[in-house]
Amino acid sequence: MRSTLRDRPVWTPWRTVFAFGLVSLAADMVYEGMRAMAGPFLGSLGASALTVGLVTGAGEAVALMFRLVTGPWADRSNRHWRLTVVGYAMTAVCVPLLAVTPFLGSAGLAVAATLIVLERTGKAVRSPAKSALLARMATSTGRGKGFAVHKALDQVGAFTGPLLLAGIAALTGLLWPGFAVLAVPGALAMLLLAQLRRRAPIATRADPDAADLPAAGKPRSAWAEVRAAAVGADLPRTFHLFSLSAALTTAGLMTFGVMSYRFVEAGLVAAAAVPLVYALAMGVEALAALATGGMFDRWGGRVLLVVPVLVAAVPLCVFADQLVLVLAGVVVWGAATGVQDSTVKAYVADLVPAGRRATAYGVFAAVQGIGALVGGAVAGALVDHHVRLLAVVIGVLQVVAAVLLWRTTRRR
Repeated sequence: MRSTLRDRPVWTPWRTVFAFGLVSLAADMVYEGMRAMAGPFLGSLGASALTVGLVTGAGEAVALMFRLVTGPWADRSNRHWRLTVVGYAMTAVCVPLLAVTPFLGSAGLAVAATLIVLERTGKAVRSPAKSALLARMATSTGRGKGFAVHKALDQVGAFTGPLLLAGIAALTGLLWPGFAVLAVPGALAMLLLAQLRRRAPIATRADPDAADLPAAGKPRSAWAEVRAAAVGADLPRTFHLFSLSAALTTAGLMTFGVMSYRFVEAGLVAAAAVPLVYALAMGVEALAALATGGMFDRWGGRVLLVVPVLVAAVPLCVFADQLVLVLAGVVVWGAATGVQDSTVKAYVADLVPAGRRATAYGVFAAVQGIGALVGGAVAGALVDHHVRLLAVVIGVLQVVAAVLLWRTTRRR
Protein backbone atom coordinates (compact mmCIF):
# COMPACT_ATOMS: atom_id res chain seq x y z
CA MET A 1 0.00 0.00 0.00
CA ARG A 2 1.28 3.48 -0.86
CA SER A 3 2.31 5.44 2.22
CA THR A 4 0.66 8.77 2.96
CA LEU A 5 2.26 11.95 4.21
CA ARG A 6 0.96 11.11 7.66
CA ASP A 7 2.86 7.81 7.65
CA ARG A 8 6.23 9.42 6.93
CA PRO A 9 8.48 10.77 9.68
CA VAL A 10 8.01 14.52 10.16
CA TRP A 11 11.25 16.45 10.33
CA THR A 12 11.91 18.94 13.11
CA PRO A 13 12.33 22.64 12.22
CA TRP A 14 16.12 22.46 12.60
CA ARG A 15 16.35 19.33 10.47
CA THR A 16 14.17 20.98 7.84
CA VAL A 17 16.35 24.10 7.80
CA PHE A 18 19.44 21.91 7.50
CA ALA A 19 17.91 19.90 4.65
CA PHE A 20 16.99 23.10 2.81
CA GLY A 21 20.58 24.18 3.31
CA LEU A 22 21.81 20.96 1.66
CA VAL A 23 19.61 21.69 -1.36
CA SER A 24 21.20 25.12 -1.60
CA LEU A 25 24.65 23.58 -1.11
CA ALA A 26 24.24 21.36 -4.17
CA ALA A 27 22.64 24.10 -6.26
CA ASP A 28 25.33 26.59 -5.26
CA MET A 29 28.00 24.24 -6.54
CA VAL A 30 26.32 24.67 -9.91
CA TYR A 31 25.63 28.37 -10.20
CA GLU A 32 28.49 29.67 -8.06
CA GLY A 33 30.84 27.49 -10.07
CA MET A 34 29.46 29.23 -13.14
CA ARG A 35 29.71 32.70 -11.63
CA ALA A 36 33.31 32.08 -10.57
CA MET A 37 34.29 31.39 -14.17
CA ALA A 38 31.81 33.69 -15.98
CA GLY A 39 34.24 36.57 -16.55
CA PRO A 40 37.16 34.60 -18.00
CA PHE A 41 34.79 32.25 -19.87
CA LEU A 42 32.98 35.12 -21.58
CA GLY A 43 36.36 36.69 -22.30
CA SER A 44 37.50 33.46 -23.97
CA LEU A 45 34.44 33.70 -26.22
CA GLY A 46 35.41 37.22 -27.32
CA ALA A 47 33.69 39.47 -24.74
CA SER A 48 35.17 42.84 -23.72
CA ALA A 49 35.30 44.15 -20.13
CA LEU A 50 32.19 46.25 -20.76
CA THR A 51 30.36 43.23 -22.20
CA VAL A 52 31.30 41.11 -19.19
CA GLY A 53 30.09 43.86 -16.86
CA LEU A 54 26.80 44.25 -18.73
CA VAL A 55 26.10 40.51 -18.99
CA THR A 56 26.95 39.70 -15.37
CA GLY A 57 25.25 42.88 -14.13
CA ALA A 58 22.15 42.17 -16.23
CA GLY A 59 22.10 38.62 -14.90
CA GLU A 60 22.17 39.85 -11.32
CA ALA A 61 19.56 42.49 -12.13
CA VAL A 62 17.20 39.89 -13.61
CA ALA A 63 17.82 37.60 -10.64
CA LEU A 64 16.67 40.42 -8.39
CA MET A 65 14.17 42.52 -10.36
CA PHE A 66 12.05 39.66 -11.76
CA ARG A 67 11.22 38.76 -8.18
CA LEU A 68 8.88 41.74 -8.31
CA VAL A 69 6.65 39.41 -10.35
CA THR A 70 7.41 36.05 -8.75
CA GLY A 71 7.06 37.29 -5.16
CA PRO A 72 3.43 38.48 -5.47
CA TRP A 73 2.72 35.44 -7.62
CA ALA A 74 3.89 33.13 -4.83
CA ASP A 75 1.78 34.93 -2.20
CA ARG A 76 -1.32 35.11 -4.40
CA SER A 77 -1.23 31.53 -5.70
CA ASN A 78 0.31 29.95 -2.57
CA ARG A 79 2.53 27.93 -4.95
CA HIS A 80 5.72 28.55 -3.04
CA TRP A 81 6.83 24.97 -3.44
CA ARG A 82 6.21 24.76 -7.21
CA LEU A 83 8.07 27.98 -7.92
CA THR A 84 10.99 26.76 -5.81
CA VAL A 85 11.27 23.54 -7.82
CA VAL A 86 10.99 25.28 -11.20
CA GLY A 87 13.65 27.82 -10.26
CA TYR A 88 16.14 25.19 -9.14
CA ALA A 89 15.46 23.16 -12.30
CA MET A 90 16.36 26.16 -14.49
CA THR A 91 19.73 26.41 -12.79
CA ALA A 92 20.37 22.66 -13.04
CA VAL A 93 19.75 22.77 -16.82
CA CYS A 94 21.22 26.11 -17.98
CA VAL A 95 24.67 25.92 -16.40
CA PRO A 96 25.73 22.53 -17.87
CA LEU A 97 24.59 23.75 -21.31
CA LEU A 98 27.34 26.38 -21.21
CA ALA A 99 29.71 23.52 -22.06
CA VAL A 100 28.48 23.52 -25.67
CA THR A 101 28.93 27.25 -26.35
CA PRO A 102 32.62 27.13 -27.39
CA PHE A 103 31.57 24.88 -30.27
CA LEU A 104 28.93 27.27 -31.65
CA GLY A 105 31.33 29.61 -33.44
CA SER A 106 30.29 33.25 -33.61
CA ALA A 107 26.99 32.46 -31.85
CA GLY A 108 28.77 31.08 -28.78
CA LEU A 109 29.03 34.39 -26.91
CA ALA A 110 25.36 35.26 -27.45
CA VAL A 111 24.20 31.79 -26.38
CA ALA A 112 26.46 31.85 -23.30
CA ALA A 113 25.15 35.29 -22.30
CA THR A 114 21.56 34.06 -22.76
CA LEU A 115 22.15 30.95 -20.63
CA ILE A 116 23.74 33.02 -17.88
CA VAL A 117 20.75 35.38 -17.81
CA LEU A 118 18.30 32.43 -17.91
CA GLU A 119 20.08 30.79 -14.99
CA ARG A 120 19.73 34.03 -13.06
CA THR A 121 16.04 34.10 -14.03
CA GLY A 122 15.70 30.72 -12.34
CA LYS A 123 17.13 32.31 -9.21
CA ALA A 124 14.41 34.97 -9.45
CA VAL A 125 11.68 32.38 -9.88
CA ARG A 126 12.58 30.40 -6.77
CA SER A 127 14.05 32.91 -4.36
CA PRO A 128 11.00 34.77 -2.94
CA ALA A 129 9.06 31.52 -2.52
CA LYS A 130 12.06 29.74 -1.01
CA SER A 131 12.78 32.60 1.40
CA ALA A 132 9.15 32.71 2.51
CA LEU A 133 9.24 28.96 3.17
CA LEU A 134 12.52 29.27 5.06
CA ALA A 135 11.19 32.16 7.17
CA ARG A 136 8.29 29.89 8.11
CA MET A 137 10.57 26.97 8.96
CA ALA A 138 12.93 29.14 11.04
CA THR A 139 10.22 30.68 13.23
CA SER A 140 11.06 28.42 16.18
CA THR A 141 14.82 28.24 15.56
CA GLY A 142 15.33 32.01 15.54
CA ARG A 143 15.28 33.61 12.11
CA GLY A 144 18.75 35.04 12.37
CA LYS A 145 20.22 31.65 13.27
CA GLY A 146 18.05 29.76 10.79
CA PHE A 147 18.97 31.98 7.85
CA ALA A 148 22.62 32.00 8.94
CA VAL A 149 22.89 28.19 9.07
CA HIS A 150 21.16 27.94 5.70
CA LYS A 151 23.50 30.56 4.27
CA ALA A 152 26.58 28.81 5.68
CA LEU A 153 25.60 25.51 4.04
CA ASP A 154 24.80 27.45 0.89
CA GLN A 155 28.33 28.85 0.97
CA VAL A 156 29.89 25.41 1.36
CA GLY A 157 28.53 24.72 -2.11
CA ALA A 158 29.72 28.12 -3.28
CA PHE A 159 33.19 27.15 -2.02
CA THR A 160 33.36 23.62 -3.44
CA GLY A 161 31.83 24.42 -6.84
CA PRO A 162 34.61 26.82 -7.89
CA LEU A 163 37.22 24.40 -6.51
CA LEU A 164 35.75 21.66 -8.68
CA LEU A 165 35.96 23.87 -11.76
CA ALA A 166 39.51 24.87 -10.91
CA GLY A 167 40.56 21.22 -10.63
CA ILE A 168 38.95 20.30 -13.94
CA ALA A 169 40.49 23.33 -15.67
CA ALA A 170 43.91 22.39 -14.30
CA LEU A 171 43.56 18.80 -15.52
CA THR A 172 42.18 19.57 -18.98
CA GLY A 173 43.53 23.04 -19.71
CA LEU A 174 39.99 24.00 -20.77
CA LEU A 175 37.12 25.85 -19.09
CA TRP A 176 34.07 24.22 -20.68
CA PRO A 177 34.39 20.63 -19.28
CA GLY A 178 33.77 21.94 -15.77
CA PHE A 179 30.32 23.20 -16.77
CA ALA A 180 29.40 19.73 -18.06
CA VAL A 181 30.42 18.12 -14.75
CA LEU A 182 28.16 20.54 -12.86
CA ALA A 183 25.19 18.55 -14.17
CA VAL A 184 25.87 16.07 -11.33
CA PRO A 185 25.34 18.41 -8.33
CA GLY A 186 22.40 19.93 -10.26
CA ALA A 187 20.67 16.55 -10.38
CA LEU A 188 21.52 15.95 -6.72
CA ALA A 189 19.87 19.25 -5.75
CA MET A 190 16.64 18.19 -7.45
CA LEU A 191 16.66 14.81 -5.68
CA LEU A 192 17.24 16.46 -2.30
CA LEU A 193 14.44 18.91 -3.00
CA ALA A 194 12.04 16.05 -3.71
CA GLN A 195 13.01 14.40 -0.41
CA LEU A 196 12.49 17.66 1.48
CA ARG A 197 9.04 18.00 -0.03
CA ARG A 198 8.09 14.51 1.18
CA ARG A 199 9.56 14.73 4.67
CA ALA A 200 8.87 18.33 5.68
CA PRO A 201 5.15 19.10 5.53
CA ILE A 202 5.85 22.38 7.34
CA ALA A 203 7.05 23.61 3.95
CA THR A 204 3.49 23.55 2.61
CA ARG A 205 1.36 24.38 5.64
CA ALA A 206 -0.18 27.78 6.12
CA ASP A 207 2.06 30.24 7.91
CA PRO A 208 1.14 30.37 11.62
CA ASP A 209 2.18 34.03 11.69
CA ALA A 210 -0.17 34.98 8.86
CA ALA A 211 -2.61 36.37 11.42
CA ASP A 212 -0.56 39.55 11.56
CA LEU A 213 -1.63 40.37 7.99
CA PRO A 214 -4.47 42.90 7.90
CA ALA A 215 -7.76 41.61 6.58
CA ALA A 216 -7.81 41.66 2.80
CA GLY A 217 -10.40 43.45 0.75
CA LYS A 218 -11.52 42.43 -2.71
CA PRO A 219 -9.24 39.82 -4.31
CA ARG A 220 -6.84 41.42 -6.77
CA SER A 221 -5.84 40.15 -10.17
CA ALA A 222 -2.29 38.94 -10.81
CA TRP A 223 -1.49 42.17 -12.68
CA ALA A 224 -2.96 44.24 -9.85
CA GLU A 225 -0.74 42.35 -7.40
CA VAL A 226 2.35 43.15 -9.48
CA ARG A 227 1.39 46.82 -9.77
CA ALA A 228 0.74 46.97 -6.02
CA ALA A 229 4.12 45.36 -5.38
CA ALA A 230 5.85 47.81 -7.73
CA VAL A 231 4.72 50.77 -5.64
CA GLY A 232 5.16 48.90 -2.38
CA ALA A 233 1.50 48.89 -1.38
CA ASP A 234 0.80 47.44 2.08
CA LEU A 235 4.50 47.52 2.98
CA PRO A 236 5.87 49.75 5.77
CA ARG A 237 8.09 52.79 5.25
CA THR A 238 10.95 51.22 7.18
CA PHE A 239 11.00 48.40 4.64
CA HIS A 240 11.42 50.87 1.75
CA LEU A 241 14.25 52.73 3.50
CA PHE A 242 16.00 49.44 4.09
CA SER A 243 15.50 48.35 0.47
CA LEU A 244 17.08 51.55 -0.85
CA SER A 245 20.04 51.18 1.51
CA ALA A 246 20.60 47.58 0.40
CA ALA A 247 20.40 48.62 -3.25
CA LEU A 248 23.23 51.11 -2.75
CA THR A 249 25.45 48.53 -1.05
CA THR A 250 24.65 46.06 -3.83
CA ALA A 251 25.68 48.63 -6.44
CA GLY A 252 29.02 48.93 -4.67
CA LEU A 253 29.46 45.15 -4.43
CA MET A 254 30.71 44.67 -7.98
CA THR A 255 30.13 41.29 -9.59
CA PHE A 256 33.00 38.86 -9.33
CA GLY A 257 32.92 38.64 -13.12
CA VAL A 258 34.20 42.22 -13.39
CA MET A 259 36.86 41.69 -10.73
CA SER A 260 38.08 38.38 -12.15
CA TYR A 261 38.24 39.84 -15.65
CA ARG A 262 40.65 42.47 -14.30
CA PHE A 263 42.71 39.84 -12.43
CA VAL A 264 43.29 37.91 -15.64
CA GLU A 265 43.85 40.98 -17.85
CA ALA A 266 46.41 42.38 -15.39
CA GLY A 267 48.26 39.06 -15.32
CA LEU A 268 47.87 38.70 -11.55
CA VAL A 269 45.85 35.48 -11.63
CA ALA A 270 45.75 32.76 -14.30
CA ALA A 271 42.30 31.97 -15.70
CA ALA A 272 42.42 28.42 -14.33
CA ALA A 273 43.14 29.79 -10.82
CA VAL A 274 40.23 32.26 -10.76
CA PRO A 275 37.84 29.70 -9.17
CA LEU A 276 40.35 29.30 -6.31
CA VAL A 277 40.14 33.02 -5.60
CA TYR A 278 36.35 32.83 -5.77
CA ALA A 279 36.37 29.84 -3.41
CA LEU A 280 38.37 31.95 -0.94
CA ALA A 281 35.67 34.62 -1.06
CA MET A 282 32.92 32.03 -0.58
CA GLY A 283 34.68 30.52 2.43
CA VAL A 284 34.94 33.94 4.04
CA GLU A 285 31.29 34.57 3.17
CA ALA A 286 30.23 31.38 4.96
CA LEU A 287 32.15 32.32 8.12
CA ALA A 288 30.73 35.85 8.05
CA ALA A 289 27.21 34.47 7.69
CA LEU A 290 27.57 32.16 10.69
CA ALA A 291 29.12 34.91 12.79
CA THR A 292 26.31 37.38 12.16
CA GLY A 293 23.27 35.08 12.52
CA GLY A 294 23.29 35.05 16.31
CA MET A 295 24.23 38.73 16.40
CA PHE A 296 21.14 39.57 14.35
CA ASP A 297 18.84 37.69 16.75
CA ARG A 298 20.34 39.77 19.55
CA TRP A 299 20.86 43.21 17.97
CA GLY A 300 18.66 43.23 14.86
CA GLY A 301 19.41 45.28 11.77
CA ARG A 302 22.19 47.26 13.42
CA VAL A 303 24.52 44.36 12.53
CA LEU A 304 24.25 45.50 8.89
CA LEU A 305 25.88 48.87 9.61
CA VAL A 306 29.27 47.24 9.03
CA VAL A 307 28.41 46.40 5.40
CA PRO A 308 28.83 49.89 3.82
CA VAL A 309 32.22 50.22 5.53
CA LEU A 310 33.40 46.91 4.08
CA VAL A 311 32.01 47.66 0.61
CA ALA A 312 33.79 51.03 0.46
CA ALA A 313 37.11 49.30 1.20
CA VAL A 314 36.82 46.70 -1.59
CA PRO A 315 37.89 48.77 -4.65
CA LEU A 316 40.83 50.24 -2.72
CA CYS A 317 42.31 46.74 -2.49
CA VAL A 318 40.87 44.56 -5.20
CA PHE A 319 42.16 46.66 -8.13
CA ALA A 320 45.68 47.09 -6.76
CA ASP A 321 48.77 45.88 -8.63
CA GLN A 322 49.92 43.57 -5.82
CA LEU A 323 48.39 40.11 -5.47
CA VAL A 324 48.37 40.31 -1.67
CA LEU A 325 46.19 43.46 -1.73
CA VAL A 326 43.93 41.93 -4.36
CA LEU A 327 43.37 38.84 -2.22
CA ALA A 328 42.71 41.05 0.81
CA GLY A 329 40.08 42.89 -1.25
CA VAL A 330 38.48 39.58 -2.20
CA VAL A 331 38.33 38.61 1.48
CA VAL A 332 36.64 41.91 2.37
CA TRP A 333 34.23 41.47 -0.56
CA GLY A 334 33.33 37.98 0.70
CA ALA A 335 32.81 39.24 4.25
CA ALA A 336 30.54 42.08 3.11
CA THR A 337 28.50 39.71 0.94
CA GLY A 338 28.20 37.16 3.74
CA VAL A 339 27.00 39.67 6.34
CA GLN A 340 24.49 41.20 3.93
CA ASP A 341 23.12 38.03 2.34
CA SER A 342 22.69 36.12 5.58
CA THR A 343 20.93 38.95 7.40
CA VAL A 344 18.81 41.00 5.01
CA LYS A 345 16.20 38.27 4.48
CA ALA A 346 15.76 37.78 8.21
CA TYR A 347 15.38 41.55 8.63
CA VAL A 348 12.79 41.78 5.84
CA ALA A 349 10.81 39.01 7.56
CA ASP A 350 10.79 41.14 10.72
CA LEU A 351 9.76 44.34 8.90
CA VAL A 352 6.69 43.08 6.99
CA PRO A 353 3.53 41.06 7.75
CA ALA A 354 3.89 37.29 7.30
CA GLY A 355 1.33 37.05 4.50
CA ARG A 356 3.24 39.62 2.43
CA ARG A 357 6.73 38.20 2.83
CA ALA A 358 7.15 36.73 -0.65
CA THR A 359 5.87 40.01 -2.11
CA ALA A 360 8.27 41.97 0.10
CA TYR A 361 11.18 39.74 -0.94
CA GLY A 362 10.24 40.41 -4.55
CA VAL A 363 10.10 44.20 -4.10
CA PHE A 364 13.30 44.18 -2.06
CA ALA A 365 15.14 42.14 -4.68
CA ALA A 366 13.85 44.33 -7.52
CA VAL A 367 15.26 47.43 -5.85
CA GLN A 368 18.53 45.57 -5.28
CA GLY A 369 18.44 44.55 -8.94
CA ILE A 370 18.47 48.15 -10.07
CA GLY A 371 21.52 48.66 -7.91
CA ALA A 372 23.19 45.55 -9.37
CA LEU A 373 22.55 46.63 -12.96
CA VAL A 374 23.83 50.17 -12.41
CA GLY A 375 26.79 48.93 -10.38
CA GLY A 376 27.75 46.35 -13.01
CA ALA A 377 27.60 48.87 -15.85
CA VAL A 378 29.54 51.54 -13.94
CA ALA A 379 32.20 49.06 -12.82
CA GLY A 380 32.56 47.62 -16.33
CA ALA A 381 32.91 51.10 -17.85
CA LEU A 382 35.43 52.46 -15.30
CA VAL A 383 37.51 49.45 -14.31
CA ASP A 384 39.98 49.61 -17.21
CA HIS A 385 41.10 53.25 -17.05
CA HIS A 386 39.33 55.02 -14.17
CA VAL A 387 39.79 52.86 -11.08
CA ARG A 388 40.21 55.84 -8.74
CA LEU A 389 36.95 57.39 -9.94
CA LEU A 390 35.24 54.02 -9.45
CA ALA A 391 36.50 53.88 -5.84
CA VAL A 392 35.19 57.42 -5.19
CA VAL A 393 31.76 56.62 -6.66
CA ILE A 394 31.45 53.48 -4.55
CA GLY A 395 32.57 55.35 -1.43
CA VAL A 396 29.90 58.05 -1.88
CA LEU A 397 27.20 55.43 -2.42
CA GLN A 398 28.17 53.69 0.81
CA VAL A 399 27.96 56.87 2.85
CA VAL A 400 24.37 57.36 1.66
CA ALA A 401 23.62 53.67 2.28
CA ALA A 402 24.89 53.91 5.87
CA VAL A 403 22.73 56.98 6.57
CA LEU A 404 19.59 55.26 5.23
CA LEU A 405 20.30 52.09 7.18
CA TRP A 406 20.79 54.07 10.39
CA ARG A 407 17.46 55.80 9.85
CA THR A 408 15.83 52.41 9.27
CA THR A 409 17.13 50.94 12.52
CA ARG A 410 16.11 54.08 14.41
CA ARG A 411 12.57 53.95 13.05
CA ARG A 412 12.41 50.23 13.73
